[in-house]
Amino acid sequence: MTEKRQPDWHSLAEKFDIWLPHLAPVGEAMLASFPVKPGDKVLDVASGTGEPALTLARRQPHIDITGIDAAAGMAEAAQRKVIKERLSNIRFQAMPAETLTWPDASFDALLCRFGIMLFADPQQGLNEMARVLKPGGCYAFAVWDELHHQTTFRWGAEVFRGRVAPEQEPAYDKGTSLGAEGVLAPMLSQAGFNEIHIERHRFDYHFQSFAEYWDMLLASDIMKQQFDAIDDRQKAEVRDELSQFASEFVTDTGLVTPHQFVLAYGRR
Repeated sequence: MTEKRQPDWHSLAEKFDIWLPHLAPVGEAMLASFPVKPGDKVLDVASGTGEPALTLARRQPHIDITGIDAAAGMAEAAQRKVIKERLSNIRFQAMPAETLTWPDASFDALLCRFGIMLFADPQQGLNEMARVLKPGGCYAFAVWDELHHQTTFRWGAEVFRGRVAPEQEPAYDKGTSLGAEGVLAPMLSQAGFNEIHIERHRFDYHFQSFAEYWDMLLASDIMKQQFDAIDDRQKAEVRDELSQFASEFVTDTGLVTPHQFVLAYGRR
């Protein structure tokens, strides 16, 4: 199988916040299953530009949160928010999940939203996360469900297939690789998580129109390498095909596209 390149998470960090409102329901579901208490030390892995760790820090000022991301640009963008808001209970730094530098049992709780499936080595990342979590500590992880549940992902996979080289196609196979039934739970068990609950949740992206979705797609650079690989004529074709796909999901309130994630939570 051709290895597809992920987006350049470091360089697009400044633009990633465009998507945060659409992903907010995922963070809310994670925090709802996350029983932390004052004094707890929390590790947020693959924080991106800071969510849902920043939301948790604002709501619970008496817990201590460390966020990490393998992409330095992401961690730097998140830390700028900490400084701007003068938050004293949270900080971010660059670090890959597979090589955590803390001793065993350093944290009371773990978060990871849409990161595990993108690790260079997902099992090793989970092993390290379990290692630094105290026995009995809680966790909440979210990964994308299978590709057929992700409306806009399916569109992206379709419109670039045959227009770019296989290695330049969107890396949705990796991004949704842990969504199938029976995949994530055994990995969590192998890593040392003892209590494992798995749930599937639907949430929707809401856009005022297809034009807003298209503008966000370009502005976020999430598909920069694909757009850079095609000419203006092909780009217009991509827009037209996406518009046709989107027409099925236009409602009285705008463009509403369903997606689904897998929520894993419990204790070590």
